[in-house]
Amino acid sequence: MTEMVHGAIPVASSDPIIPRWWRTLDSWSMSAVFMLFAVGILLGLAASPPLAAKNGFEPFHYVQRQGVFGGLALVAMIITSMMSPSVVRRLAVIGFFCAFIALLFLPIFGTDFGKGATRWYSLGFASVQPSEFLKPGFIVFAAWLLASAQEINGPPGRVYSFAVAMVIAFLLAMQPDFGQAALVLFGWGVMYFVAGAPMLLLVCMAGLVILAGSVAYSQSEHFARRIDGFLATDVDPTTQLGYATNAIREGGLFGTGVGEGQVKWSLPDAHTDFIIAVAAEEYGMVLVFFIIALYATVVVRSFMRLMRERDPFIRLAGTGLAAMFGVQAMINMGVAVRLLPAKGMTLPFVSYGGSSLIAGGIAVGMLLAFTRTRPQGEIGDILKGRTR
Repeated sequence: MTEMVHGAIPVASSDPIIPRWWRTLDSWSMSAVFMLFAVGILLGLAASPPLAAKNGFEPFHYVQRQGVFGGLALVAMIITSMMSPSVVRRLAVIGFFCAFIALLFLPIFGTDFGKGATRWYSLGFASVQPSEFLKPGFIVFAAWLLASAQEINGPPGRVYSFAVAMVIAFLLAMQPDFGQAALVLFGWGVMYFVAGAPMLLLVCMAGLVILAGSVAYSQSEHFARRIDGFLATDVDPTTQLGYATNAIREGGLFGTGVGEGQVKWSLPDAHTDFIIAVAAEEYGMVLVFFIIALYATVVVRSFMRLMRERDPFIRLAGTGLAAMFGVQAMINMGVAVRLLPAKGMTLPFVSYGGSSLIAGGIAVGMLLAFTRTRPQGEIGDILKGRTR
């Protein structure tokens, strides 16, 4: 009986679902996500009017759409966080296969919207990017396979999950979308490491990634152009990276002032991929540090709660989702300050984008569902019992 309640918040099974959900939820992480969305709306008010005027829309057209998509994302997050891990797993696996099929048909029915990469389905009133929905589904599916491999007479889940990860990475690289491909491989690698992968194997995988990057550099003009721009000694001030780095430099610690920024008039992706440059220019590094702290809150608190988790599947899936969430934010901000090559990746819950917002809401909802407190002994109890 002690094992069933140790380390958990006592919750009566007859309690209504809302109070029970709230008491077991990581409210700090959820609050951080709501604040990130609020920051995104604030920055959207500054960054999107120039693009709206250019495209003949009302000044706050994109902000209104971000509010609608963001509202749907937050609702999806809350509903998903109320589900049990088994329900999340079933729905995630179904969603993964649907997104995978959509990814397969992108070369035939997809569009590039003039950006040189076929990543979207155009629905007329909106667009859908399958890779955004594929990522959380893949993480849960791969975690299920990896956890099954740890069971006695279990399937070779490590081999299967690696094969699926490589197929997805190949399909994404063909779009081309090397950033999302790298993110998928990173998420799988983190889970594989947590599942007990030997270090030598991980080093070999890193070598394969470097080899694949070398091949991509020699075969893809799109990839080579971005790498060359990143390695160049001087940054062309008329490029997106040039505008972004100059905006961050101009903003300093406290920014130039609300509405005083100029980068939003020059950057075509100021409201999406380079939204952090708008934040740095108008509000300074103070707001940037605050945004980083919000992402760190979600990731660190999730890891801390997952360290006490006994279920291998929940531990692996939660770790993969938290790692992918944090690394995507790091990649977006790293590109803006020229620590990484340009990737075309959004800043979760802050950048404009319907697919990114809704898929992000689902992913964080899954993470919150996996990190909810459940009646169980901590994993440390098992280790102590084995040493007695």
